[in-house]
Amino acid sequence: MLQTFYSDTILDFVTLRDGETKLGEHVQTIHNSKNVVEEIQESSAKFIILGVPEDIGVQMNYGNAGAHTAFIPALQALLNTQQNQFCNGNDILILGYLDVLNEVIDFNPKDKVKGNELLKKLDTELSKWVTIIIQSGKIPIVIGGGHNNAYGNIKGLSEAIEDAANVINLDAHTDLRKLEHRHSGNGFSYALQHGFLDKYFMFGLHENYTPQYIFDFIHNNINLEYNMFEEIAVYQTTSFENEMQRALQFISDKEFGIEIDLDCIQYFPSSAMTPSGFTPEQVRRIIHFFGKHKNASYLHICEGAPSLSNEKLATKQVGKFISYLITDFIKANTN
Repeated sequence: MLQTFYSDTILDFVTLRDGETKLGEHVQTIHNSKNVVEEIQESSAKFIILGVPEDIGVQMNYGNAGAHTAFIPALQALLNTQQNQFCNGNDILILGYLDVLNEVIDFNPKDKVKGNELLKKLDTELSKWVTIIIQSGKIPIVIGGGHNNAYGNIKGLSEAIEDAANVINLDAHTDLRKLEHRHSGNGFSYALQHGFLDKYFMFGLHENYTPQYIFDFIHNNINLEYNMFEEIAVYQTTSFENEMQRALQFISDKEFGIEIDLDCIQYFPSSAMTPSGFTPEQVRRIIHFFGKHKNASYLHICEGAPSLSNEKLATKQVGKFISYLITDFIKANTN
């Protein structure tokens, strides 16, 4: 399922200019697909980029298809970022992507049995590579895809550290829906059920889109905590800065993952685009704030769906913003 990128493939994405150096000219790649694990272990790169271009889980959760279209634009924007005193391509290895594109194109969301089968296969493959990367002393940066892939990330981190992991999730939704067929709305439910998730902080939930049964479930579990978008941005009963501090205090006692669902950003092309949400700058601040902590163990950016926008520039803009988040995380974790 893993399709690796080689150096010549990477350079095809890079627009060269005299007197300038792009990250894509210096990022590391796999040389031999038969020795991927060994090359990851021996690489001097600290950050490993892995794409999961699919929207099966999104469609299974009644969301809009299109999340499979974000990875390549994000990669292209990242590779064309300037290499300078702030960011060094040598710190990055572009691993490749988990190839389920044929299944995505032909997928019928009404076929729950087939969808379940595909997502469980994806869960297994993603968690395997996240575990390998973390056990190699590296940090995975996973670009989705749907938020169903949070399960594979959490499982991979948990198995790497041999303990249940903590997570901060910037999201309009809890993704703690019922334990039914696998989809983008219950990745965290299954991670809890299977013992991979310990403390879970949900940052920026929307009052209008969180069922009461989920609030009841959260209130009965001391390892689950949250804040509401409305109390930060509308009622202003607390501040963005205070909530970041509170969330970090809750999850930073052990290794934690950073989950970013792009549907939390106002008018951002995503599977559940919202007219009311955080600004791009606030999301960048979240990445920087949590990314600089020593226990930050992975970054997952998901649900971007440029194909949903009618604007011609949407694909480039989505890719460019995701690349900002990637470099923000790398800079925070490096300095």
